[in-house]
Amino acid sequence: MADTAIEPTTAQTTRAVSVTVNGESHAAEVEPRLLLVHFLRQTLGLTGTHQGCDTTHCGACTVLLDGVPVKSCTVLAVQADGRGITTVEGLQQGAELHPIQVAFREEHGLQCGFCTPGMMLTSVALLQENPNPTDEEIRWALSGNICRCTGYQNIVKAVHHAAAAQASEGGS
Repeated sequence: MADTAIEPTTAQTTRAVSVTVNGESHAAEVEPRLLLVHFLRQTLGLTGTHQGCDTTHCGACTVLLDGVPVKSCTVLAVQADGRGITTVEGLQQGAELHPIQVAFREEHGLQCGFCTPGMMLTSVALLQENPNPTDEEIRWALSGNICRCTGYQNIVKAVHHAAAAQASEGGS
């Protein structure tokens, strides 16, 4: 019988990834199995994206991928190659808070803050698509984000507040 030793493969153990995160270009070598949430937190040091359940149920890891909310615990970093990502750190422009951030603060739309980044980013995407949503539309948009502290009413009020603020300043 011939020697059946298996030769080691020459498959790549890392892949090059280039992304634009919050308007800044980043390039890195990553393992193909690295989740986007870990890439953002560990490789780029953007810890505003929280890691909650790892099963897509809580929404704490929500980021915007080319403007669309995704749960970064189920997206591989290599799937984001060549794309734009917005995290909660990217909402604030200079010293000025984004209207959704102001609204969450003014309407008490957060308590412990763990779910807040995902709630805010989902709300930003909703308001881009629908600048004047109803309570029902807001609740539907946020249905993939769990808050264990609030009764959601102040979050809904915050989204309405941001919608009104954006309408008064001509959109944002």
